[in-house]
Amino acid sequence: MCVPQTFEVLGRIPRREFLKLATTSAAAMAISGAGLLTSATPAQARTITYTNIADLTHVLNSAFPRYNPDLFKAFERTNLVTIQKNGFYANNWSLPEHIGTHMDAPQHFVLGRWMLHQIPIRSLIAPAVVIHIHERAAANPDAQVTVDDLKAWENRYGRIPEGAAVLMHSGWESRVGDQNAYRNPDSKGVMHFPGFHPEAAEFLIKERDIVGIGVDTLSLDYGPSSDFKTHITVLGANKWGLENLANLAKIPPNGATIFVGALKVQNASGGPLRVIAVW
Repeated sequence: MCVPQTFEVLGRIPRREFLKLATTSAAAMAISGAGLLTSATPAQARTITYTNIADLTHVLNSAFPRYNPDLFKAFERTNLVTIQKNGFYANNWSLPEHIGTHMDAPQHFVLGRWMLHQIPIRSLIAPAVVIHIHERAAANPDAQVTVDDLKAWENRYGRIPEGAAVLMHSGWESRVGDQNAYRNPDSKGVMHFPGFHPEAAEFLIKERDIVGIGVDTLSLDYGPSSDFKTHITVLGANKWGLENLANLAKIPPNGATIFVGALKVQNASGGPLRVIAVW
């Protein structure tokens, strides 16, 4: 049996009150096992209670597929020291920003928007909306999340929550162990995999107050895209994008919360991260 955990996100707490709260919370945690997260940005508290947790992150290694293998080099790990020889273990990494499960920062496509280190932390904890198109994608690799898909989700679960992250589940992660199958190029080199239709992206930006979108494929845009309109629409609105997500079939379409562990690297256009879902 799982004991529910509770996180409460609070905002604008004076330092003296925060210290008093921290002391009280520490004692409460020791007794009840509940955790308390505090944030200096949100104006209102939000309580998150969960009994389930899922990792939405792929393991990054040298074989992980890349959008453009000629441009984005493979992840490389070079061992520096070992416990046996040096008493401790450490490596050097070499990798592009856009590899593995990663974030596209707004500046990735649109000048003057946030770079990775500038993304507000309040946007990194978000209600998760999962749009399932895996059945369509099984028959058509060029399937896209449409406005109709979003409205169908709302007809069942209600309006997309304020500050939500809208995530596409296409089932494409089953191909992640094979770079050619994951990229799925045709005879002319054009890739074919699912993504968000630009009209769906525009709907989410103009009609709903989201923080970002995510996909279980190599790109927010579907594979054949040459204008990257979904990227430009979403990132241009200072929203983030997550690519190469995992395990979206394991979390509910509604009711989960994701924690997006974006790196704080100065002037980066994006970077690998850890994404955790609780519900």
